[in-house]
Amino acid sequence: MARKINFDEPVIVLGAGLSGSLMALYLARQGFRVEVFERRTDMRKTRISAGRSINLAISVRGLHAMEEVGLIEPVREMCIPMPGRMIHPLGGGAPQLMPYSKDGNKAINSISRGHLNMLLMDEAEKHPGVRLHFQKRCLGVDLDAATAQIIDETTGATSVVGGQTILCCDGAFSGGRSSMFRSQRFDYSQVFHEAAYKELSFPPTATGDWQVEKNALHIWPRGGFMLIALPNLDGSFTVTLFYPAKGPNSFETLDTPQRVETFFETYFSDAKALMPNLSEEFFENPTGDLVTIKCSPWVHQGTLALVGDAAHAVVPFYGQGMNAAFEDCTEMNACIKRSDSWEEAFASYNAARVANGHAIADLAIDNYFEMRDYAGDPDWQFRKKIEHSLERNFGDRYVSRYELIAFTRAPYAEALRRGFVNDGILKELAVGIDRVEDVDLNLANKLIGERL
Repeated sequence: MARKINFDEPVIVLGAGLSGSLMALYLARQGFRVEVFERRTDMRKTRISAGRSINLAISVRGLHAMEEVGLIEPVREMCIPMPGRMIHPLGGGAPQLMPYSKDGNKAINSISRGHLNMLLMDEAEKHPGVRLHFQKRCLGVDLDAATAQIIDETTGATSVVGGQTILCCDGAFSGGRSSMFRSQRFDYSQVFHEAAYKELSFPPTATGDWQVEKNALHIWPRGGFMLIALPNLDGSFTVTLFYPAKGPNSFETLDTPQRVETFFETYFSDAKALMPNLSEEFFENPTGDLVTIKCSPWVHQGTLALVGDAAHAVVPFYGQGMNAAFEDCTEMNACIKRSDSWEEAFASYNAARVANGHAIADLAIDNYFEMRDYAGDPDWQFRKKIEHSLERNFGDRYVSRYELIAFTRAPYAEALRRGFVNDGILKELAVGIDRVEDVDLNLANKLIGERL
């Protein structure tokens, strides 16, 4: 028997992170009662530990969700636009700005994960039907009954909570998703990335200004590893080192202050000059792992659905983890609105999102190599200039992969497909020339017509 969508029973949301808080807000705006269970303490009352989250880049998909829930203006006030990558070469040469778009007018935006999360929780709680419960961790879900077993992290007491359905927004290591392993034909893969990460910082100047250009995502590509920096509103930068987790040249070998200082002086000398507390931060902040998780299906009948990282944990190199999770929430909200039963809503959601979740996971891995290995390569930079020329000359007929992902709401799977075709066109057009002005536009028009 189908589980009819109604407004009498609560919807259970597991997780009060970014996707869980947004999902609760979407549901509340439709008139649902929502019970949210979060394993951590309330971040609005407890200081967040340093070094445990990567700065976020919010772009069109995430901003669309914010517009739908009426938060676009306060969110924009939290943002610092980044219209391009600032590439810092080895040896301390002048950095080069590589615009993301053909005219340099489109930007992704640096935003504080914590501040955004707190805003979403506050907005969700403004609705009287929403209740957030903290330090309540899900141990598992009864997939037939739509109930979750919850443990109180402060007392150790367990309880069973239920509602008309359960939305699992509880992250990459989802307690709700663990119950899906007991359902039939559930595919799952978990792959830890070779690189780990360490968060550091550039403090602001004595007058509260930014030490380097604030309107850019700064990258120090070093082939095999890299450093990035994203601006914060207080004049600081969140700086992240991505470096192999294990091996002869890895975080394992950066085990003394002297080795850390020497490493940064060798590979990131201009960045090191901006980091007065490098060694202290390096050893105080934890080293984080990066993981890609794919699974399918994301739903079980009408009783459970996976949203955000619980469905598709991705590495952060396309800046799309949060944007993809918010797009899940947007799609789920739309599917619920047009459906009579949870089975119908979940089936539509699953059909719309799984392939795209898998695609952005693959795209994020691919972009890591682009940022780490190719962003500093003159041939790669030249092809990017050719790409912007094609976008200017051929309008909507040729759209870069980055443009499709960051500045449109085109399906990720379509961006992945077109990206492969675009790469072939660019390589062919770049043969034998060293100036963008020498691109054969007639050949470009022919290739675009045949392949795109």
